[in-house]
Amino acid sequence: LYGAFGTSRKSWVTFHNLAILLGISLAVTPAFKMRFWNIGAEGQVLIGCLATAACMICLGDKLPNGLLILIMIIAAIAAGALWGFLPAFFKAKWNTNETLFTLMMNYVATSIVACMTNIMRGQASSLGTLNKATKAGWFPVIMGQRYTINIIVVIVLTFVMYAYLRFSKQGYEISVVGESENTARYAGINVRRVTVRTMLISGAICGLIGLLLTSSTDHTMTTTIVDGRGFTAVMVSWMAKSNPIIMIFVSLLLVVLNRGAGEISTAFGLNRSFSDILTGIILFFIIGCESVSYTHLRA
Repeated sequence: LYGAFGTSRKSWVTFHNLAILLGISLAVTPAFKMRFWNIGAEGQVLIGCLATAACMICLGDKLPNGLLILIMIIAAIAAGALWGFLPAFFKAKWNTNETLFTLMMNYVATSIVACMTNIMRGQASSLGTLNKATKAGWFPVIMGQRYTINIIVVIVLTFVMYAYLRFSKQGYEISVVGESENTARYAGINVRRVTVRTMLISGAICGLIGLLLTSSTDHTMTTTIVDGRGFTAVMVSWMAKSNPIIMIFVSLLLVVLNRGAGEISTAFGLNRSFSDILTGIILFFIIGCESVSYTHLRA
């Protein structure tokens, strides 16, 4: 608890990490609810970061800041949507394995980002602080914190996603397709269209999170900027049973575990990997309890 909430700064960082993890979890949830196993959120967020950084570098000194931010939003959402569209199109057209396809797209996105970093900054491993002097493309600071806008956006996104999945026609179609594609076809639902549309939404939200990472908080781009949260989001969505409201508490649990384990590593002079091991052990037992409970229920 001290590692997560011990000081005002630690609390803000915790809530920011919560917002980013929750945002990515919300992105993959519609696909998972449809039984489309989107393991490519890491790459979809990363490609959104790249689109944002490219706009900041190429247009930062040419456009007013408001117009630049608008173009960045469009570019990041479009890039993420494209990265989600490709596996969905191949799945709908040729029934490819979406798990492998989306997983491999992560590596493609990482390689593209590494390549573009080298092109724009020589052999540097990152782009450094983008537009540090002019702050062109930087999101405004609210309440004295650069994290505030991320938290607000994700809060709104959470309730929008809850309403979308629970009350909209498209959310109903996603549920039917997830239960049975044959039933969906019998009911007159175009499964291919639902698949592509849902992955466009999933990728677009990931692109938006990439925008928030690059423009609002980090102001840079590296191949590690997502920090594995695209994969952790899979765990969040699964543990919350695809319920966006429950995802808030699951994301908070995982973030607090991670921050607390990091604090333990620092306090006892242990390697940073210890915190990952400790968190992994706790999650392992959570999954084990879920499996045992499911087995008893079936019995």
